[in-house]
Amino acid sequence: MQLGVARIRTERLEVRLHVVGSSGTYPAPGRPASGYVVEQGQTRVWCDAGPGTFTALPFDSDLIDAVVISHQHPDHCSDLATAFHAWTYRPDPRNGVRVYGPQSVWDRLSDFLEKGPDSALNETFDFHPVSGGKRLEIGDLRISFVDMNHSVPTVGSVWEGHNRTLFYTGDTGPGSWKDSARDVDVVLSEASFQGSSSEKTVEHHLTAGEAGAIAREMGAGRLILTHIPPHLDVARSIHEAELAFDRPVGLATPGAALDI
Repeated sequence: MQLGVARIRTERLEVRLHVVGSSGTYPAPGRPASGYVVEQGQTRVWCDAGPGTFTALPFDSDLIDAVVISHQHPDHCSDLATAFHAWTYRPDPRNGVRVYGPQSVWDRLSDFLEKGPDSALNETFDFHPVSGGKRLEIGDLRISFVDMNHSVPTVGSVWEGHNRTLFYTGDTGPGSWKDSARDVDVVLSEASFQGSSSEKTVEHHLTAGEAGAIAREMGAGRLILTHIPPHLDVARSIHEAELAFDRPVGLATPGAALDI
């Protein structure tokens, strides 16, 4: 039997961040909502599953070893339903795919799809609730979770591998969470608003300037902005973040890959 190229595992030493989607709040043409793959060695973990991300994964979905979800809002988790259908209703179903996230993620998904210990949902997914302070290993990656400042239970995540570190904020406002991820190599930060902090209409999100200031205070080596809504000018967000970070700031662009 000849294997398709997409299903062949290759091993890489570097921690690589694949940007699958980065649109804030809702997807746009060519811009799925929040979704990333973190790759290390032969390990690939899908982090956040916003709408449009499953079909945009950079390799065959069967090569995804596990899924990490930051919180229950649809722009971060709704493609779990797509993955469930794709992995379940086919001749060779996938079973026991590990999913990590706040308990409310599983509750919301179960309400929408299927409930009960004997449901197909429980066969396809092996859910593990996580909150701040939880640490785990998935293959070649080590992940620790941080409670964030959002309107629902939300975890940020610190990813470690090959002596490199990535911190993903999920959705959050400012808070003491920054003390849990000092001196990381890369911060992947939400930037839902522009302008001054006092102009924000929602306190549980960051302005681009706040993202830059927090990343600088954390001692981060690099800052990458994500979760910018389609109606905002990304050039302005980058400019405001750079003024606060005091060095160049990157943009999470779907299809891009970055070695951490």
